[in-house]
Amino acid sequence: MPQTNRENGISPARLAPADVQANFSDLHPAYDEHEARVAADRCYFCHDAPCMTACPTSIDIPLFIRQIATGTSEAAAKTILDQNILGGMCARVCPTETLCEEVCVREIAEGKPVEIGRLQRHATDTLMAQGKHPFTRAASTGKTVAVVGAGPAGLACAHRLAMLGHDVVVFEARAKGGGLNEFGIAAYKSTNDFAQKELDWLLGIGGIDIRYDQPLGKSVTLDGLQSDFDAVFLGMGLTAVNALRLDGEDKENVTDAVDFIAELRQASDLSKLPVGRRVVVIGGGMTAIDAGVQAKLLGAEDVTIVYRRGQEAMAASKFEQDLAQQKGVTLICNATPVGIEGNGSLTGVTFAYTETQNGKLVTLDETFTLPADQLFKAIGQALGDIPDTLKIESGKITVDAAQKTNVAGVWAGGDCASGGDDLTVTAVAEGRDAAMDIHATLTGAS
Repeated sequence: MPQTNRENGISPARLAPADVQANFSDLHPAYDEHEARVAADRCYFCHDAPCMTACPTSIDIPLFIRQIATGTSEAAAKTILDQNILGGMCARVCPTETLCEEVCVREIAEGKPVEIGRLQRHATDTLMAQGKHPFTRAASTGKTVAVVGAGPAGLACAHRLAMLGHDVVVFEARAKGGGLNEFGIAAYKSTNDFAQKELDWLLGIGGIDIRYDQPLGKSVTLDGLQSDFDAVFLGMGLTAVNALRLDGEDKENVTDAVDFIAELRQASDLSKLPVGRRVVVIGGGMTAIDAGVQAKLLGAEDVTIVYRRGQEAMAASKFEQDLAQQKGVTLICNATPVGIEGNGSLTGVTFAYTETQNGKLVTLDETFTLPADQLFKAIGQALGDIPDTLKIESGKITVDAAQKTNVAGVWAGGDCASGGDDLTVTAVAEGRDAAMDIHATLTGAS
């Protein structure tokens, strides 16, 4: 085992560069052609396949796997991308263990599903490596659409609209596109700058102009977009972070997990990224897992994720929970933070035990304190500032089944909109479906 820098507080270079590089290697290495065909041969090619029903984008999974089995991976990619233009990233980050692979007949019969996610990656990577874009634009409709946010929902919407002949301008608040694919997922899930490569490949359809550093409400306004464009799609995600609302939350080294993940994803040398020796993460979702695991991979000696309910209630999948524990992260459940300790700098976090009584979470009197020199908050995100003309439901923009908002000519999808489950693949489906309804509205087909 490499020696860890035992300095207290936040310190870079806790591990040697070679060790960090190894730690952040691809979580699921790609299949080669032979491996892909062997894996594809396990598929039963079910009629009324349950995996298709479980896929939020309704990819014809048996068809694309059959195409891989017959040596036509490019055709398989086209089958995937017809439904999910970000199929390459979704193959890497989708919780397939709770979606398509969970209902696979092989999983039910043998406890080992067809590895649908890795097969999807093989197909899409094969096509992208050839520099091919399998779609062409339709004749121009003369219509223009504004898309707010260059994340999964916005990009899926923009691509489908461009393919249908509309001109699209994407307004992105950050200096780079990709949204959560670029800034919000663990680095070991998307290696070799894949998010940007996929973005560049997607733009090969033509007809999409991305304008960076253009946040809604500052550089651009909804009223202005409605005036300048024939339709507007909102896909800016959740830009605010929930607070713990505890004294001491402003202490040094108390950080939002999403900021830590974003900083890590943009770092040119991970071995130089500072991390604590004793790290505590508060939360039970994917962001908490990604922050905790990556802190451990950077060389933190003790990493503990603390969640207020039981482990079965964690939003992170069992696969992700198991991954965290395999990497040496400790999970503590049924505990809620009640104090942040330290005089100036963080020294620890105090928790009270919880239990569920009559269906309600109750905080108990018994407490404990975890020593910590770094605390990551991962208790959920919220909408940023949005126009008050938009109806809000449970903290998200209210949309109907076609992704229409209450404002005429404005659609929304992805994490910022109601009805979704905060997954990349769901955001893609909502962006795609909104594009189809925008197209029907603009061309008079609805």
